[in-house]
Amino acid sequence: MPSHPAPGLRHLEQLMAQLMDGVILLDPTGTILGANPAALRMHGLDDAAELGSTAEDYAGRFSLRAADGRPLRHRDYPLFRLLAGEPFPDEIVQVAPAGEDEARWVHQVRDVIMDEDGGEADYLALVISDISARFDAETRFNAMFQANPAPALVLGLADLRIARANPGFLALTGFTEKQLHDRSLFALDLLGGLADPADVRRRIAAGEIVPQAEADLLVADGSRRLVLFAGQPIDVTGEDALLLTFADLEPRHRAEQALAASERHLVAVFEMAPVAMAITRDADRRIFRVNAAFRDLTGHDAAAATAHTFDQLGLWDGDIPRAALDAAIVDRGRLRAGEARLRRRDGGPIDCLVAAETIDVDGAACILWAFEDVTERRRTETELAGAIDEVMKDASWLSRSILDKLATLRRPQTQAPPSDLTPREREILDLICDDLDDAAIAARLGLSRNTVRNHVANIYAKTGVNRRSGAVVWGRERGMGSRRA
Repeated sequence: MPSHPAPGLRHLEQLMAQLMDGVILLDPTGTILGANPAALRMHGLDDAAELGSTAEDYAGRFSLRAADGRPLRHRDYPLFRLLAGEPFPDEIVQVAPAGEDEARWVHQVRDVIMDEDGGEADYLALVISDISARFDAETRFNAMFQANPAPALVLGLADLRIARANPGFLALTGFTEKQLHDRSLFALDLLGGLADPADVRRRIAAGEIVPQAEADLLVADGSRRLVLFAGQPIDVTGEDALLLTFADLEPRHRAEQALAASERHLVAVFEMAPVAMAITRDADRRIFRVNAAFRDLTGHDAAAATAHTFDQLGLWDGDIPRAALDAAIVDRGRLRAGEARLRRRDGGPIDCLVAAETIDVDGAACILWAFEDVTERRRTETELAGAIDEVMKDASWLSRSILDKLATLRRPQTQAPPSDLTPREREILDLICDDLDDAAIAARLGLSRNTVRNHVANIYAKTGVNRRSGAVVWGRERGMGSRRA
């Protein structure tokens, strides 16, 4: 086979000039033989002499740091490692002019060794790629990723292994970064309970956007937490990757479970309550739920009552009580012990005390109604009043104090005024109850009209009335006059 001449230094310099990557050429003694324009631009220089004549000169003119910002000792500079024969296929260093603390460039460097005869190296080359823009983007991403309170993971799409986990994810799951780093997402079975696991896995493997979905996320103690997660492809990590972000739904899930349990308890209490109750929707007044006491009281079963209004059931006996009750609820949001008469399904009347309160059921405004059946009590009061009326039709044999007490029982809501009338005042009140005027009373009793007027004024004061008609009613209720009440 024909042999080709080994490339000389001039040939290497011509080749270097055409390269996009930067190249610094050295001999084995550490002398810098040259640098191409790309390498000079990556150091902010116009002339190769400004790099220095040797590796030592270079180290005196430029300050290098590792990718994590740690200052490098001279012996760890890529040029010195190249001279020492230490390979470094891809290394990232931050470069700044000597004396400056802030890096100006970020270089990714690799070593190249050339020899002409297969023996000792004749030339050493440091090949440089300027990754400053990418490094800045990665730095910003890393800062954002670490500071982001939302739990997040970065997956490498080449092998679907976890590249990074931020503090939010570690705090959520209790894992350490060491437990997660370089572990397969699916081998760990981090995401369980997916609605469509095959589709999620396909999207992740293809590096596609993963729409929001709920999942049961594995945590360090082996239990799972309900989360909402989504995936987004990213390109700031130097390789194809997917960013997975998570929102913790467990507190909401537990609150919903507690609310559901509470609602079940309330439904049980509602159903077992001895007072008849119904719930209507505020928007249309349709019945949402009735309890057993309501069904017993009205004769309407749940199926017949639900989705109907009280009017459609014919529950209200008359329009006036219903309108008054509705007005009270609208004005004050509640009603306390209003009186109303209802109709059973069979048409029978029910006297009730009605209370109502606005409540919230599943986010909808509703009204809770309570009905206390006072039909028997009203009937007892009516019968008692009738009996008193019968007794008072002929009460001439009863004393005045007993008549006063009976009148009070007959109308318990009325406070009986004082009745310490003198015999003359009672005599005059008897005649007032018989519709005699002052002149007729004066003639009947042989008194002056002024005296009669004075007695009438005393009667008004003692009975708590302010006119003659009131005195007549008061007296007749107590058996006075010939036309007793």
